[in-house]
Amino acid sequence: MRIALLTRAGTRLYSNRRLIEAAKARGHEIQVVPTLQCYMDIATHQPSVHLKGEELPPFDAVIPRIGASVTFYGCAVLRQFEMMGAYPLNESVAITRSRDKLRSMQILARAGIGLPLTGFANSTDDTDDLIKIVGGAPLVVKLLEGTQGKGIVLAETRKAAETIIDAFRQLRANFLVQEFIKEAGGSDIRALVVGEKVVAAMMRTAREGEFRSNLHRGGTAALVRLTPEERSTAVRSARKMGLNVAGVDILRSNHGPVVMEVNSSPGLEGIEAATGKDVAGLIIQFIERNAKPNKTRTRGSG
Repeated sequence: MRIALLTRAGTRLYSNRRLIEAAKARGHEIQVVPTLQCYMDIATHQPSVHLKGEELPPFDAVIPRIGASVTFYGCAVLRQFEMMGAYPLNESVAITRSRDKLRSMQILARAGIGLPLTGFANSTDDTDDLIKIVGGAPLVVKLLEGTQGKGIVLAETRKAAETIIDAFRQLRANFLVQEFIKEAGGSDIRALVVGEKVVAAMMRTAREGEFRSNLHRGGTAALVRLTPEERSTAVRSARKMGLNVAGVDILRSNHGPVVMEVNSSPGLEGIEAATGKDVAGLIIQFIERNAKPNKTRTRGSG
């Protein structure tokens, strides 16, 4: 099988190296395709992707590892591969959907999946009621475009919340206001879903003095046993986003598991180290079982 690894980072990232190792170990040919260096021949009966003056040969499957900052162009390239009949591990429409924090939460809410109390508004006249919607302070203000814990601020008092919300509005930034799940104790769960199954899960705990548990911000990770409800929540969340592979971030609240985010390009380093699972190998096995020509629900549309 010929597989394209669509990424901007190359082999310097652990996740990319592991996927390449796993693909080669199972006898596949895998090529790193640098996302931003690709260009496309669109308006023809034979769509193609070009790189460094040459047309890329056909691929059986594409593994998209598209960074948040290049979502628009990365998904355009992925759509082109979909139009050419390659099987995408995650489809372009699903990635775009999951990267829009507001849209993804609305999709999950419509499906009845547990979420923190969340508010979104544009007018400065709505600040007081917006704070009431999420149960008052403490609360979390979250930029819609933030990743890896960036653009997330904890407002511990009502006055602080008003100040932060007004400051973000002055910057004309789009943001959500969410209840602060105090009982989570600075910890969350990353459940990694492949297909219809949680294949690995870890508990991430924030370093002292920090409420964000991201490993990039100094958090630690350990193996965790999920409850049946948490496992079901993770699988349903990935399915509703349309993602075959996803990292679903869950908090344990007093009213059950609540989903914070569904990540379409989850990192493998932390979860493989914490669980000892060969997640990269499981992803390649999933591709082997499912990759067929033109097997794309949207065929590059949307």
